[in-house]
Amino acid sequence: MLADVQSHFGLTRPPQGAGYFETDKHKQIIKELRSTILTGQLIVISGLVGSGKTVLLRKLKDELTKDNRVAVAKSLSVERSKTTVVTLIQAIFLDLASERDVQIPKQGEKRERDLSDLIKKQRKPVALIVDEAHDLHHKTLVGLKRLMEVAAEGGGTLSIVLAGHPKLRNDLRRPTMEEIGYRTTVFEFDGIMGAQRAFTTWLLSQCVAPGTDTADVMEDAAVDMLSARLRTPMQIERHMTRAFEEAYQSGTKPVTAEIVDSVLSRQIDDLEPTLVRHGYDAKALADQFNTRPLEIKKLIAGELDPSRVKELTDEMRLAGIPIWPRPNIRTTRGHKPHCSGACLGRRPSSRRQGLRQAPLVFVGVSAHRLTGIIRRCNSDGTW
Repeated sequence: MLADVQSHFGLTRPPQGAGYFETDKHKQIIKELRSTILTGQLIVISGLVGSGKTVLLRKLKDELTKDNRVAVAKSLSVERSKTTVVTLIQAIFLDLASERDVQIPKQGEKRERDLSDLIKKQRKPVALIVDEAHDLHHKTLVGLKRLMEVAAEGGGTLSIVLAGHPKLRNDLRRPTMEEIGYRTTVFEFDGIMGAQRAFTTWLLSQCVAPGTDTADVMEDAAVDMLSARLRTPMQIERHMTRAFEEAYQSGTKPVTAEIVDSVLSRQIDDLEPTLVRHGYDAKALADQFNTRPLEIKKLIAGELDPSRVKELTDEMRLAGIPIWPRPNIRTTRGHKPHCSGACLGRRPSSRRQGLRQAPLVFVGVSAHRLTGIIRRCNSDGTW
């Protein structure tokens, strides 16, 4: 956010990075995580992009350090896709070893024996925290089991806390990941869901000068709209910033609901951004379902053959990937059309096929667009 925008509205800081907003759900998950870590577990925190997982991990790390019942190490490696078990072992050595210039053995057997001794010397459980873990290679994920076994064999206790998109949770549930998936404790983290209004009000209060009435900066109706239309802290922070910038450009103060509505993305709940928030892009889906990225892109665009749409979306649902349920729309003969799960409301490619033989395909769309589709359908089900 530009300094001129902050000055115009009397803001002391931009919305991004305002601090830690805590709900009762946040307190409960921190409590349960602290308890689980003491027992030496592989833990996954699963949450959407922008839901606040990284901020939650910082809070967890601070709580564990303050409590002093757990020794904490954290992997800071940026390239998660290239992170190996050796990289994570190095993180433990660097954070827990008392020597300033710790020497990490390069030979595998020696390194793991020294690691076992290091964890035992802590005389308390050790927690290794790994953020953005959805990008870890599956071999690294499987190797985490062996890492915990090394600690246990030496008489120590090691818990590994992984935070990532729902894709990480789904990957660990795949049959090929049974060796580690069955040993994983998963915590579903939905961030501020159900408390968007409280978060938006809190966020605004963090940005204005003490004693300033927030209604002088943003109308209640605008706050209501941000809270109703958005789900994650990142979404609210970003759209609040855009609303301030747009209001500044138009010379409007306070920010109105009309300004907020003008900056809200109309495609925010469409299929593609929803998949991305769960950790899936075209390549990830193509790799998982043994197809080409181009076919996935056609699926998202509503350009794929209906039979293939149904086949792919059925597989995705079984894998826990967010594909919308069937819309309740009738064909001309009263039959429910096959629904791929996400809606683009396409007609059959050939009129001669008829609706019964080639039903409408709905491949995921926002409620706004679906309403438009329904309005084009006559009361008797004809177009």
